[in-house]
Amino acid sequence: MEQTRRSSSTHLITGGAGFIGSHLADALVARGDQVVILDDLSTGRRENIVHLIETGKVVFVEGSALDADLVDDWVEQCDSCFHLASAVGVKLVVDNPLESLLRNIRGANVVAHAAARYDRPLLFTSTSEVYGKNSNGALREDADRLLGTTTKARWGYANTKAFGEMLAFGYAKERGAQTRVVRLFNSVGPRQLGSYGMVLPRFVAQALRDDDLTVYGDGTQSRCFTHVFDTIDAIIAVSESEAAVGEVFNIGTSRSITIQELAERVIYRTGSRSRIRYVPYGQAYGEGFEELGSRKPDATAINRLCGWRPRRTIDDAIDDVVAYERGSVPAPTPDPTRPRLRPLEPAPTPGFEFAS
Repeated sequence: MEQTRRSSSTHLITGGAGFIGSHLADALVARGDQVVILDDLSTGRRENIVHLIETGKVVFVEGSALDADLVDDWVEQCDSCFHLASAVGVKLVVDNPLESLLRNIRGANVVAHAAARYDRPLLFTSTSEVYGKNSNGALREDADRLLGTTTKARWGYANTKAFGEMLAFGYAKERGAQTRVVRLFNSVGPRQLGSYGMVLPRFVAQALRDDDLTVYGDGTQSRCFTHVFDTIDAIIAVSESEAAVGEVFNIGTSRSITIQELAERVIYRTGSRSRIRYVPYGQAYGEGFEELGSRKPDATAINRLCGWRPRRTIDDAIDDVVAYERGSVPAPTPDPTRPRLRPLEPAPTPGFEFAS
Protein backbone atom coordinates (compact mmCIF):
# COMPACT_ATOMS: atom_id res chain seq x y z
CA MET A 1 0.00 0.00 0.00
CA GLU A 2 1.35 3.44 -0.90
CA GLN A 3 1.86 5.67 2.13
CA THR A 4 0.64 9.26 2.16
CA ARG A 5 3.61 11.57 1.94
CA ARG A 6 3.79 14.33 4.52
CA SER A 7 3.90 17.79 2.95
CA SER A 8 6.88 19.92 3.94
CA SER A 9 6.57 23.16 5.88
CA THR A 10 8.73 26.22 6.42
CA HIS A 11 9.57 27.15 9.99
CA LEU A 12 11.09 30.27 11.52
CA ILE A 13 13.43 29.60 14.44
CA THR A 14 14.51 32.65 16.41
CA GLY A 15 17.81 31.89 18.12
CA GLY A 16 18.31 29.05 15.63
CA ALA A 17 22.11 29.29 15.62
CA GLY A 18 22.24 28.49 19.32
CA PHE A 19 22.66 25.19 21.12
CA ILE A 20 19.05 24.00 21.15
CA GLY A 21 17.92 25.99 18.11
CA SER A 22 20.52 24.45 15.80
CA HIS A 23 19.57 20.92 16.88
CA LEU A 24 15.91 21.77 16.26
CA ALA A 25 16.83 23.00 12.78
CA ASP A 26 18.74 19.74 12.18
CA ALA A 27 15.67 17.68 13.07
CA LEU A 28 13.26 19.72 10.94
CA VAL A 29 15.53 19.63 7.90
CA ALA A 30 16.15 15.89 8.34
CA ARG A 31 12.44 15.21 7.95
CA GLY A 32 12.20 17.31 4.79
CA ASP A 33 11.12 20.72 6.08
CA GLN A 34 12.65 24.08 5.31
CA VAL A 35 13.89 26.49 7.94
CA VAL A 36 14.59 30.20 8.34
CA ILE A 37 17.02 30.89 11.17
CA LEU A 38 16.96 34.36 12.73
CA ASP A 39 19.88 34.95 15.08
CA ASP A 40 22.01 37.95 16.05
CA LEU A 41 24.94 35.65 16.95
CA SER A 42 25.26 37.19 20.41
CA THR A 43 25.39 33.69 21.89
CA GLY A 44 24.60 31.56 18.85
CA ARG A 45 27.35 30.52 16.45
CA ARG A 46 27.47 30.36 12.68
CA GLU A 47 29.47 27.10 12.82
CA ASN A 48 26.43 25.42 14.41
CA ILE A 49 24.41 25.88 11.22
CA VAL A 50 26.85 26.19 8.31
CA HIS A 51 26.21 22.55 7.36
CA LEU A 52 22.49 23.34 7.18
CA ILE A 53 22.92 26.43 5.04
CA GLU A 54 24.93 24.36 2.57
CA THR A 55 21.94 22.01 2.06
CA GLY A 56 19.91 24.81 0.51
CA LYS A 57 17.08 23.99 2.93
CA VAL A 58 17.97 26.74 5.41
CA VAL A 59 18.09 30.50 5.09
CA PHE A 60 20.13 32.32 7.73
CA VAL A 61 19.10 35.86 8.64
CA GLU A 62 21.55 37.68 10.88
CA GLY A 63 19.30 39.91 12.92
CA SER A 64 17.51 40.36 16.22
CA ALA A 65 14.17 39.11 17.48
CA LEU A 66 13.77 42.64 18.86
CA ASP A 67 13.54 44.02 15.29
CA ALA A 68 9.76 44.14 14.90
CA ASP A 69 9.75 44.83 11.15
CA LEU A 70 12.22 42.03 10.41
CA VAL A 71 10.34 39.53 12.56
CA ASP A 72 7.02 40.56 11.02
CA ASP A 73 8.32 39.99 7.48
CA TRP A 74 9.67 36.53 8.18
CA VAL A 75 6.76 35.31 10.30
CA GLU A 76 4.42 36.22 7.43
CA GLN A 77 6.48 34.09 5.00
CA CYS A 78 6.75 31.00 7.23
CA ASP A 79 4.20 28.39 8.26
CA SER A 80 5.13 28.35 11.96
CA CYS A 81 7.54 29.86 14.47
CA PHE A 82 9.69 28.50 17.28
CA HIS A 83 10.84 31.28 19.62
CA LEU A 84 14.14 30.28 21.22
CA ALA A 85 16.00 33.60 21.10
CA SER A 86 16.88 34.54 24.67
CA ALA A 87 19.63 35.47 27.07
CA VAL A 88 21.12 32.13 28.11
CA GLY A 89 23.14 30.87 31.06
CA VAL A 90 23.33 31.92 34.69
CA LYS A 91 26.61 33.78 34.31
CA LEU A 92 25.45 35.85 31.34
CA VAL A 93 22.22 36.80 33.11
CA VAL A 94 23.97 37.74 36.36
CA ASP A 95 26.68 39.75 34.56
CA ASN A 96 24.23 41.55 32.24
CA PRO A 97 20.90 41.79 34.08
CA LEU A 98 19.42 44.80 32.29
CA GLU A 99 20.26 43.59 28.79
CA SER A 100 18.91 40.13 29.63
CA LEU A 101 15.62 41.56 30.94
CA LEU A 102 15.05 43.80 27.93
CA ARG A 103 16.09 41.19 25.38
CA ASN A 104 13.77 38.52 26.76
CA ILE A 105 10.72 40.71 27.36
CA ARG A 106 10.88 42.71 24.12
CA GLY A 107 11.70 39.67 22.02
CA ALA A 108 8.79 37.64 23.42
CA ASN A 109 6.40 40.53 22.77
CA VAL A 110 7.59 41.12 19.19
CA VAL A 111 7.44 37.46 18.17
CA ALA A 112 4.12 36.67 19.89
CA HIS A 113 2.48 39.72 18.30
CA ALA A 114 3.65 38.80 14.79
CA ALA A 115 2.59 35.16 15.16
CA ALA A 116 -0.87 36.19 16.31
CA ARG A 117 -1.18 38.79 13.55
CA TYR A 118 -0.60 36.22 10.81
CA ASP A 119 -2.24 33.31 12.64
CA ARG A 120 0.98 31.30 12.67
CA PRO A 121 1.51 28.53 15.25
CA LEU A 122 4.06 29.66 17.85
CA LEU A 123 6.01 27.53 20.28
CA PHE A 124 7.55 29.55 23.11
CA THR A 125 10.46 27.95 24.92
CA SER A 126 10.43 28.75 28.61
CA THR A 127 12.52 27.33 31.43
CA SER A 128 12.36 25.51 34.73
CA GLU A 129 13.70 28.74 36.23
CA VAL A 130 10.11 29.99 36.41
CA TYR A 131 9.57 27.68 39.40
CA GLY A 132 12.25 29.60 41.28
CA LYS A 133 13.24 28.04 44.60
CA ASN A 134 10.35 25.61 44.72
CA SER A 135 12.05 22.29 45.53
CA ASN A 136 8.96 20.47 46.76
CA GLY A 137 9.40 17.19 44.90
CA ALA A 138 8.60 16.68 41.22
CA LEU A 139 7.08 19.92 39.92
CA ARG A 140 3.90 19.89 37.86
CA GLU A 141 3.10 22.67 35.44
CA ASP A 142 0.61 24.18 37.91
CA ALA A 143 3.10 24.21 40.81
CA ASP A 144 3.53 27.45 42.75
CA ARG A 145 6.41 29.75 41.87
CA LEU A 146 8.72 30.67 44.75
CA LEU A 147 11.08 33.48 43.82
CA GLY A 148 13.73 35.33 45.77
CA THR A 149 14.33 39.05 46.10
CA THR A 150 14.20 41.32 43.07
CA THR A 151 17.79 42.37 43.79
CA LYS A 152 18.98 38.96 42.57
CA ALA A 153 19.36 38.92 38.77
CA ARG A 154 18.55 35.23 38.57
CA TRP A 155 14.94 35.82 39.56
CA GLY A 156 14.60 38.68 37.11
CA TYR A 157 15.39 36.20 34.34
CA ALA A 158 12.75 33.84 35.72
CA ASN A 159 10.19 36.64 35.57
CA THR A 160 11.00 37.48 31.94
CA LYS A 161 10.28 33.89 30.98
CA ALA A 162 7.06 33.90 33.01
CA PHE A 163 6.08 37.09 31.19
CA GLY A 164 6.65 35.34 27.86
CA GLU A 165 4.45 32.46 28.97
CA MET A 166 1.68 34.81 30.04
CA LEU A 167 1.84 36.57 26.69
CA ALA A 168 1.46 33.23 24.94
CA PHE A 169 -1.51 32.27 27.11
CA GLY A 170 -3.09 35.70 26.66
CA TYR A 171 -2.86 35.61 22.87
CA ALA A 172 -4.29 32.08 22.85
CA LYS A 173 -7.23 32.97 25.10
CA GLU A 174 -8.18 36.41 23.81
CA ARG A 175 -7.16 36.25 20.14
CA GLY A 176 -7.34 32.56 19.36
CA ALA A 177 -3.60 32.38 18.67
CA GLN A 178 -2.03 28.94 18.19
CA THR A 179 0.53 29.32 20.95
CA ARG A 180 2.17 26.53 22.93
CA VAL A 181 4.69 26.71 25.78
CA VAL A 182 7.40 24.29 26.90
CA ARG A 183 9.56 24.54 30.03
CA LEU A 184 12.99 23.04 29.52
CA PHE A 185 14.83 21.39 32.40
CA ASN A 186 18.63 21.50 32.01
CA SER A 187 19.10 20.40 28.41
CA VAL A 188 22.66 19.26 27.70
CA GLY A 189 24.58 17.90 24.74
CA PRO A 190 26.96 18.74 21.90
CA ARG A 191 27.29 22.40 20.83
CA GLN A 192 26.48 23.70 24.30
CA LEU A 193 29.05 26.21 25.52
CA GLY A 194 30.50 26.44 29.02
CA SER A 195 31.07 30.17 28.61
CA TYR A 196 27.78 31.26 30.18
CA GLY A 197 27.66 29.05 33.26
CA MET A 198 26.61 25.76 31.60
CA VAL A 199 28.07 23.10 33.83
CA LEU A 200 28.49 19.99 31.68
CA PRO A 201 30.49 21.48 28.79
CA ARG A 202 32.62 23.36 31.33
CA PHE A 203 33.37 20.14 33.22
CA VAL A 204 34.19 18.25 30.02
CA ALA A 205 36.53 20.96 28.72
CA GLN A 206 38.33 21.07 32.07
CA ALA A 207 38.62 17.28 32.21
CA LEU A 208 40.05 17.04 28.70
CA ARG A 209 42.78 19.51 29.72
CA ASP A 210 43.39 17.64 33.00
CA ASP A 211 42.46 20.86 34.83
CA ASP A 212 40.61 20.87 38.14
CA LEU A 213 36.84 20.59 37.72
CA THR A 214 35.43 23.63 39.50
CA VAL A 215 32.27 22.79 41.43
CA TYR A 216 30.43 25.86 42.68
CA GLY A 217 29.13 25.51 46.23
CA ASP A 218 29.47 22.18 48.01
CA GLY A 219 28.31 20.03 45.08
CA THR A 220 25.26 18.61 46.85
CA GLN A 221 22.79 20.60 44.71
CA SER A 222 21.08 18.29 42.21
CA ARG A 223 19.68 18.69 38.71
CA CYS A 224 17.85 16.55 36.15
CA PHE A 225 19.87 16.76 32.94
CA THR A 226 18.03 16.00 29.70
CA HIS A 227 19.85 15.08 26.50
CA VAL A 228 19.19 17.72 23.85
CA PHE A 229 18.06 15.07 21.35
CA ASP A 230 15.26 14.07 23.74
CA THR A 231 14.43 17.75 24.24
CA ILE A 232 14.08 18.26 20.48
CA ASP A 233 11.81 15.24 20.13
CA ALA A 234 9.54 16.73 22.80
CA ILE A 235 9.52 20.24 21.31
CA ILE A 236 8.47 18.96 17.90
CA ALA A 237 5.80 16.70 19.38
CA VAL A 238 4.24 19.59 21.33
CA SER A 239 4.41 21.90 18.30
CA GLU A 240 2.36 19.43 16.23
CA SER A 241 -0.35 18.73 18.81
CA GLU A 242 -3.63 20.60 18.51
CA ALA A 243 -4.38 19.66 22.11
CA ALA A 244 -1.27 21.58 23.21
CA VAL A 245 -2.55 24.99 22.08
CA GLY A 246 -2.76 27.37 25.04
CA GLU A 247 -1.03 24.86 27.34
CA VAL A 248 2.39 24.47 28.97
CA PHE A 249 4.49 21.31 29.25
CA ASN A 250 7.56 20.38 31.27
CA ILE A 251 10.33 18.77 29.23
CA GLY A 252 12.85 16.93 31.35
CA THR A 253 13.93 13.68 32.93
CA SER A 254 13.09 12.77 36.52
CA ARG A 255 16.52 11.20 37.09
CA SER A 256 18.54 13.58 39.23
CA ILE A 257 22.27 13.75 39.87
CA THR A 258 24.27 15.97 42.21
CA ILE A 259 26.82 18.30 40.70
CA GLN A 260 29.59 16.49 42.57
CA GLU A 261 28.44 13.17 41.08
CA LEU A 262 28.33 14.78 37.65
CA ALA A 263 31.93 15.94 38.05
CA GLU A 264 33.00 12.45 39.13
CA ARG A 265 31.31 10.86 36.12
CA VAL A 266 32.90 13.32 33.71
CA ILE A 267 36.35 12.59 35.15
CA TYR A 268 35.76 8.86 34.85
CA ARG A 269 34.29 8.87 31.35
CA THR A 270 37.04 11.10 29.94
CA GLY A 271 39.82 9.12 31.65
CA SER A 272 41.07 12.42 33.04
CA ARG A 273 43.56 12.98 35.85
CA SER A 274 41.58 16.01 37.00
CA ARG A 275 40.58 16.61 40.59
CA ILE A 276 37.53 18.43 41.95
CA ARG A 277 37.95 21.93 43.37
CA TYR A 278 35.12 23.66 45.24
CA VAL A 279 34.51 27.37 44.61
CA PRO A 280 32.11 29.53 46.69
CA TYR A 281 29.13 30.88 44.78
CA GLY A 282 30.02 34.45 45.60
CA GLN A 283 33.44 34.03 44.04
CA ALA A 284 32.00 32.43 40.91
CA TYR A 285 29.00 34.68 40.24
CA GLY A 286 29.15 37.75 42.48
CA GLU A 287 26.21 39.31 44.27
CA GLY A 288 23.47 38.70 41.68
CA PHE A 289 23.31 34.95 42.18
CA GLU A 290 21.22 32.76 44.45
CA GLU A 291 21.39 28.95 44.31
CA LEU A 292 18.73 26.35 44.98
CA GLY A 293 19.15 22.80 46.20
CA SER A 294 17.20 20.77 43.66
CA ARG A 295 14.63 20.98 40.89
CA LYS A 296 12.86 18.01 39.33
CA PRO A 297 10.11 17.93 36.68
CA ASP A 298 6.89 16.00 36.62
CA ALA A 299 6.59 15.16 32.91
CA THR A 300 3.25 13.36 33.17
CA ALA A 301 1.46 15.98 31.05
CA ILE A 302 3.66 15.63 27.98
CA ASN A 303 3.68 11.87 28.32
CA ARG A 304 -0.12 11.87 28.24
CA LEU A 305 -0.12 14.30 25.33
CA CYS A 306 2.14 12.36 22.98
CA GLY A 307 3.80 9.48 24.83
CA TRP A 308 7.13 11.29 25.16
CA ARG A 309 9.71 9.91 27.57
CA PRO A 310 13.45 10.66 27.69
CA ARG A 311 15.37 7.79 26.09
CA ARG A 312 18.95 8.89 26.72
CA THR A 313 20.95 8.92 29.97
CA ILE A 314 23.34 11.42 31.51
CA ASP A 315 26.19 9.11 30.46
CA ASP A 316 24.98 9.37 26.85
CA ALA A 317 25.03 13.15 27.17
CA ILE A 318 28.51 13.17 28.70
CA ASP A 319 29.87 10.89 25.97
CA ASP A 320 28.33 13.04 23.22
CA VAL A 321 29.75 16.24 24.70
CA VAL A 322 33.16 14.57 25.07
CA ALA A 323 33.08 13.44 21.42
CA TYR A 324 32.14 16.96 20.34
CA GLU A 325 34.81 18.65 22.46
CA ARG A 326 37.50 16.21 21.38
CA GLY A 327 37.21 17.66 17.92
CA SER A 328 39.29 20.58 19.17
CA VAL A 329 40.81 19.53 22.53
CA PRO A 330 43.40 16.73 22.82
CA ALA A 331 42.25 13.92 25.10
CA PRO A 332 44.44 12.87 28.05
CA THR A 333 45.67 9.32 28.48
CA PRO A 334 43.16 7.27 30.55
CA ASP A 335 44.28 6.27 34.03
CA PRO A 336 43.99 2.44 34.31
CA THR A 337 44.02 2.62 38.11
CA ARG A 338 40.83 4.66 38.29
CA PRO A 339 37.99 2.74 40.03
CA ARG A 340 34.86 2.15 37.95
CA LEU A 341 31.70 4.05 38.85
CA ARG A 342 28.41 2.29 39.13
CA PRO A 343 26.04 3.22 36.27
CA LEU A 344 23.22 5.58 37.12
CA GLU A 345 19.67 4.39 36.85
CA PRO A 346 18.75 4.34 33.95
CA ALA A 347 21.83 38.28 6.14
CA PRO A 348 19.30 38.10 3.35
CA THR A 349 16.33 40.45 3.01
CA PRO A 350 12.74 39.22 3.14
CA GLY A 351 11.73 37.31 0.05
CA PHE A 352 13.62 34.05 -0.59
CA GLU A 353 13.79 30.78 -2.46
CA PHE A 354 14.93 27.42 -1.17
CA ALA A 355 16.87 24.99 -3.29
CA SER A 356 14.62 22.11 -4.28
